Amino acid sequence: MMRSAAFLLLGLFSAMAQMRPPAVPLVAHDPYFSIWSMADRLNGEGTKHWTGKPNTLTAYARIDGKSYRIMGRDRQAGNELAQTRLEVLPTRTIYEFAGAGMTVGLTFFTPALPDDLDVLSRPLTYLQWSAASNDGREHEVDIYFDAASDLVVNTPDQPMLAARYQLDGLPLLRMGSREQPVLAKRGDDLRIDWGYLYLAADKAEGVTAFAGDRPQARAAFDASGRLPDSDELGEVRRGGPVLAYAIALGKVNASPVSRYLMLAYDDLYAIEYFERRERAWWRRNGATAADLVRAARREHDALLVRAKRFDTELMADLRKAGGEKYAQLAVLAYRQTLAAHKLVADADGTALYFPKENFSNGCIATVDVIYPGAPFALLFSPRLLKAQLQPVMDYARMDRWRFPFAPHDLGTYPQANGQVYGGGERTEENQMPVEESGNMLILLAALGRVEGNADYTARYWPQVTKWAEYLSQKGLDPENQLSTDDFAGHLAHNANLSIKAILALGAYAQLAGMTGHAPDAARYRKIAQEFAGKWSGLAAEGDHYKLAFDKAGTWSQKYNLVWDQLLGLNLFPAEIARQEVAFYLTKQNQYGLPLDNRRDYTKLDWVVWTATLAGNAGDFEKIVAPAWQFANDSASRVPLTDWYDTKTAKQQGFQARSVVGGLFIKMLADPAMWKKYSGR
Repeated sequence: MMRSAAFLLLGLFSAMAQMRPPAVPLVAHDPYFSIWSMADRLNGEGTKHWTGKPNTLTAYARIDGKSYRIMGRDRQAGNELAQTRLEVLPTRTIYEFAGAGMTVGLTFFTPALPDDLDVLSRPLTYLQWSAASNDGREHEVDIYFDAASDLVVNTPDQPMLAARYQLDGLPLLRMGSREQPVLAKRGDDLRIDWGYLYLAADKAEGVTAFAGDRPQARAAFDASGRLPDSDELGEVRRGGPVLAYAIALGKVNASPVSRYLMLAYDDLYAIEYFERRERAWWRRNGATAADLVRAARREHDALLVRAKRFDTELMADLRKAGGEKYAQLAVLAYRQTLAAHKLVADADGTALYFPKENFSNGCIATVDVIYPGAPFALLFSPRLLKAQLQPVMDYARMDRWRFPFAPHDLGTYPQANGQVYGGGERTEENQMPVEESGNMLILLAALGRVEGNADYTARYWPQVTKWAEYLSQKGLDPENQLSTDDFAGHLAHNANLSIKAILALGAYAQLAGMTGHAPDAARYRKIAQEFAGKWSGLAAEGDHYKLAFDKAGTWSQKYNLVWDQLLGLNLFPAEIARQEVAFYLTKQNQYGLPLDNRRDYTKLDWVVWTATLAGNAGDFEKIVAPAWQFANDSASRVPLTDWYDTKTAKQQGFQARSVVGGLFIKMLADPAMWKKYSGR
């Protein structure tokens, strides 16, 4: 009996094992201010921008006169504290280290609270330090932190400047490129080279600050626990200056001592939107970097209380919705989703929320990136979804957009001046007509469902009607065209794309009913029902449904089918989802369910959408568990890739994309859960 209990206990601990993240979010705000640890230990490798280029943060603890590395990489081996804890939560990444009789904690706290856009949009992360003796003795402790110049330039050969200011009697350090080419570059693998990085402390007590050469700063800290008395910017070596702070914690015993620093980035202007330069949302009423730091310092304690409450509640609800492994996977997607967006204010104060298509082509406001990531906004902040859709809807009703279907994108980040993908505004070549039109209609219906009205859609009724009419002609049996899974190439008669079109027609009928267009509601509901009936006959193949209507012996994930349930459309018999899920469980590889029968790769977002089709928790967890294993085992150390090989766990492409917001779709399957969060 004792042996059985031991095995049960071992199984419990195994089930609750913490994931080893492929990359850990440290400072995650937008596509430019996005810093990650891509190693098992924070002090095992230098920190990086999501693109993999250095974004260097360094930290040391000086204990009884000897310095130990906490963050970053050093040529000296063996001088680091041992990392004893890593926990990733929605708003916090918590590290702990031990050695020399001390336990030292470093928490990266980003108050990413989706019900408060003013706070959510602040480009500021707190670095919270704690220290406590663990050997019963008292120790003298000092903390060192610096941020390098590679945070403010695209390439290390660009010249930069650093400066010191006084803000309310406290030192404020600033660094930026010399040239300041605001919004001048567009593209994918780029880092920001305009605006300014700021570093500030919570209070003056025990603080010294320095802007200059890192070796000089480190030498002074190692010798005395303080930084040089004056900045040295004339002969800066190794690519540029650092902004550095040292904090003397004094004699520390078993009672923890804590302090914090603030790392912020003011980009001055964030997005170019049809030739207008737009300010970040937090700047819309004229706020400056000084106001940002003041507000962050003043509100730190209250924000931390709110964030801890939010983290606890959301983690519990994620576990309730999908189990422990689902919760650990989803929480990794939380700040990544936000960090692939930028929230700005238009000239009239309207909120606009722009995703960047990271490491696929760098497009901005891509509709088939908004669609898979939309469950995040639908759950936490429908206002953010409207802010995503607004630029697309306004573009679609411009005279320059001549097509009867929805656009693919608005340009290349950070310049949203018109579509660049495929034929752009010129031709239909390599467009995604069924895909993007279906995406928009489904998302507008989802927005109407969560808000209880379709007032937003009513403003664009001619556009959405045009899209619905297009789908009624082209949607049931799509021509040879691209879909969102365009990396797999063109595919005619795509069964999953057909499902999207059919559900989009049902979504339009739903919206028509909500906006007083009763004849359209009846007509399009009937079309959708007829198409759904035909679909079953076209796609059926024994115990599953085909990849394409004309391809026998094939199969694919029918992830779009999830909206039939979420929107309450009920166009397809429930047996289709049951049959597909049962079939999928026979096709899984070690690291997940392939996208279709053609290759072994998959899409992480679609895996969770497909799992949400499952009628019971057991089947959901069976489909999600291999995806958790992929994240835990993958040798591709990047912010969650959504495109990976299900046999090797290696990245196929894409990383740090906002589409992982789609992992929260399981929360939408519980109406009470959806209402609870969106209602805030």
